[in-house]
Amino acid sequence: MRRILIFTDLDGSLLDTTTYSYQAAGEALALLERLGAPLILVSSKTRSEMEPLRLRLNNHHPFIVENGGALFIPRGTFPFPIEKASTRNGYEVVEIGTPYARLRTALNSIREELGCRLLGFGDLSVEEVAHLTGLPAAEALLATQREYDEPFILEDEGVAWDRLCAAAAAQGLRCTRGGRFYHLMGANDKGIASRMLMWWYERLSGRDGQRPVTIGLGDSLNDRPLLAEVDYPILVRKPDGSYDPDVQLPHLIRADGVGPVGWNRSLTALLSRL
Repeated sequence: MRRILIFTDLDGSLLDTTTYSYQAAGEALALLERLGAPLILVSSKTRSEMEPLRLRLNNHHPFIVENGGALFIPRGTFPFPIEKASTRNGYEVVEIGTPYARLRTALNSIREELGCRLLGFGDLSVEEVAHLTGLPAAEALLATQREYDEPFILEDEGVAWDRLCAAAAAQGLRCTRGGRFYHLMGANDKGIASRMLMWWYERLSGRDGQRPVTIGLGDSLNDRPLLAEVDYPILVRKPDGSYDPDVQLPHLIRADGVGPVGWNRSLTALLSRL
């Protein structure tokens, strides 16, 4: 059987938006385990947030943090050197994103240029982040340990999305939107980072002459670059039952269900056909 790679967003996809539980995805997760298919977590979350989740999932595969800001590849995953990787705490780390301090400075400039109220994670207390995310305080603290991506809220509905993006571009940066927050970041996204991993997995599978089959799951605009890279893109429903209207791709599969329920249904159905 050809190698299958699954790339997945977390919040609102594998994880329930409110409870952050993946229990509803148990059937598909067990199927991936039986198939030996790598489940690659691709999120706007920080490394500090994702490592405990990987332990709970018994996941030992590479993962992508902060909207493609960096790839963390457990040492020994690939039997060849990883270009531009540094070694850190048992990982080969490939950094793509812009340093967080630069993003914080740029957010202040954008706020002044637009004359609006932008609040990034760096402006908020841990208690405020916990309130906005619904996370316990200990997990909210992990969410503030940013390295490559600044989530923010816009408290001025009069500022158009295109103006916000233009102001970010003037700083040499760009904006995207996740399930809860806008994000300011550099020349990185989930698609760029995922494509790099796909290339290394293709090289690993080169002995049999077959490239891996790739599946991607997400629910928001910041997942579109990832979904555009895979063979089978799956768009998961939002909590209100809708699909993100800004994610439009050829051959897009629309999951029948919200969050991990839709994630589970769509993935098990697709794998049964492959």
